[in-house]
Amino acid sequence: MTTIQPVILSGGSGSRLWPLSREHYPKQLLALVGKNSLLQDTVDRLDQDNASDITARNPLLVCNEEHRFLVAEQLRQIDVSASSIILESVGRNTAPALTLAALAVSQKGNDDVMLVMPADHVIRDAGAFHDAIFEGAQLANDGVLVTFGIVPSHAETGYGYIKSGASAGANGKAFVVEKFVEKPDVEMAMAYLASGDYFWNSGIFMMRASAWLKAIECFRSDISDVCRASFDKGTEDNDFFRADSETFKACPSDSIDYAVMEKATGDDGFPVAVIPIDVGWSDVGAWSSLWDVSERDGEGNVIKGDVVTKDTKNSLLISEHRLVTGVGIEDMIVVETADAVMVAHKSRTQDVKSIVEGLKSSGRSEYQSHRRVYRPWGSYESIDFGERFQVKRIIVNPGASLSLQMHHHRAEHWIVVQGTARVTCGEEDFLLSENQSTYIPLGVKHRLENPGSFALELIEVQSGSYLGEDDIVRFDDVYGRAN
Repeated sequence: MTTIQPVILSGGSGSRLWPLSREHYPKQLLALVGKNSLLQDTVDRLDQDNASDITARNPLLVCNEEHRFLVAEQLRQIDVSASSIILESVGRNTAPALTLAALAVSQKGNDDVMLVMPADHVIRDAGAFHDAIFEGAQLANDGVLVTFGIVPSHAETGYGYIKSGASAGANGKAFVVEKFVEKPDVEMAMAYLASGDYFWNSGIFMMRASAWLKAIECFRSDISDVCRASFDKGTEDNDFFRADSETFKACPSDSIDYAVMEKATGDDGFPVAVIPIDVGWSDVGAWSSLWDVSERDGEGNVIKGDVVTKDTKNSLLISEHRLVTGVGIEDMIVVETADAVMVAHKSRTQDVKSIVEGLKSSGRSEYQSHRRVYRPWGSYESIDFGERFQVKRIIVNPGASLSLQMHHHRAEHWIVVQGTARVTCGEEDFLLSENQSTYIPLGVKHRLENPGSFALELIEVQSGSYLGEDDIVRFDDVYGRAN
């Protein structure tokens, strides 16, 4: 019996899918294909695995500290408990993330085969994927570093490739990796496709925790040393494990491929194998990729939200808040959110990342957050703002509570629209019901809670000389955010 430890890497930002994907709410948390988010689909991917020779543990996730409550909430929504959620204070690519995960597995006294999956991929054929996992587990059990290569459907220039060599297993389903190759030009990609020996690099791996730790120590001891020190100094924080922030910041950034897999190829001490798979895979790396994997109408269009078209073909149009119309367009991407509209030709969707970089360099907030911002207790959305005032719509989840806090520069008015609010204001503690309101003076300690079983909705009017989110002094917080 082989025990598999699913390891889900959820550190990406998905900037090519802006404006839906933002730094504080990246693509893996979005329901881009179907009802569940890409993260939830990844977590659920092994539920259909009925192979009697494989047991899957609860998933282990590695994510950015900024996303911790969003990730935990998405797991709660699908009734899944994580074996651990490891938090990174900064992104350092996939090799350090996997090293932290392998250390967590080893700390529990296990040497399980890890199934390493990015949180933001689509796999349509779960059955075929499970068959490949079974094959990979047998090799990984024997110390092989296993990667999965996607059988190419066309001459793609946006992916790295893996060249296969001699057979690596008794049944001919796995092959020795001859080499990893960078993203090719069109001519080279066509040659790869024609040869039949090259596969797209999926970024999915299987290996024992000990095999990875040995390999990262051999090929990138600098990464290994920092990760071990950061892990050893790490702390448990409610449902999370927080790697030591200051130590981890010194960690070099590198991918699993560059740090280990490419270097291990050809090294007799670290066998590397590839299993070709044809499972309806996509990394949903750009809007054109989402168009590829989505259901289309008779004109080849992907339509989501309040959209009206005329003479529009082979396009993707998404509306989140307003009516979007398209007339006489073809091969276009149009995405509307509350605070941004993005229009691009389908052939240029890789360049959306440069727009995000421009927004970031110019100090605009749209690259980072949506107008609606999620918090562990619910969400808030800026409705209107001007000089010395801001209006927010606040949603507090049932049973949730904001921190006991105060502001140096602003006062607040709260009007309950729906539900019941428990308010602490100075020495007072009282309830507000629908259509009732209260005033929170500047400099007074206060707290907002939802004691009910339904969502609390209220309008908050802020007024003062400074209205930034950093004007919050927390005295007590159930989510560990107190100053």
